[in-house]
Amino acid sequence: MIAVMTGMASSDVQAFVALGSNLGDREENIRLAVDALRDSDGITVRRQSSLLENPAVGGPPDSPPFLNAVAEVRTTLPAHELLDRLLDIERQLGRVRNQKWEPRLIDLDLVLYSDQIIDRPQLTVPHPLLHERDFVLRPLAEIAPQVVHPRLQMTAREMLHRLAGVD
Repeated sequence: MIAVMTGMASSDVQAFVALGSNLGDREENIRLAVDALRDSDGITVRRQSSLLENPAVGGPPDSPPFLNAVAEVRTTLPAHELLDRLLDIERQLGRVRNQKWEPRLIDLDLVLYSDQIIDRPQLTVPHPLLHERDFVLRPLAEIAPQVVHPRLQMTAREMLHRLAGVD
């Protein structure tokens, strides 16, 4: 049986944020998002992966390619407050949500929050598609190859290898 955690942080915890952009100056959008994370109370950016360019997944067929990255943060914020901060940063940088998987200036997803499993209407951690997304797994495995997915009990490197069909 998998326990559903409350999402409360007892002290500072390790979390991973996926960043993506496929409109405007994509590299600058990601840099501004990481800077906003660094400037946030209760959040310390520890590492950031290199940028990865890839085709848009889902959304309109003519969507421009994305730049993606993953940042490791330490935070004293509970998971739901960290998510609220990510959404605030998206709004500050000009993100407007009209339809799912549309092109966007910035996309910030909370993909892992410590070893917690959180199932709430507004927040699911680990991100439910994490293990299926090369554009998240590659940058995650670059900076934290041994971090473990708490549902699958697999490391980032193992999930990436499984996705690529490598044993």
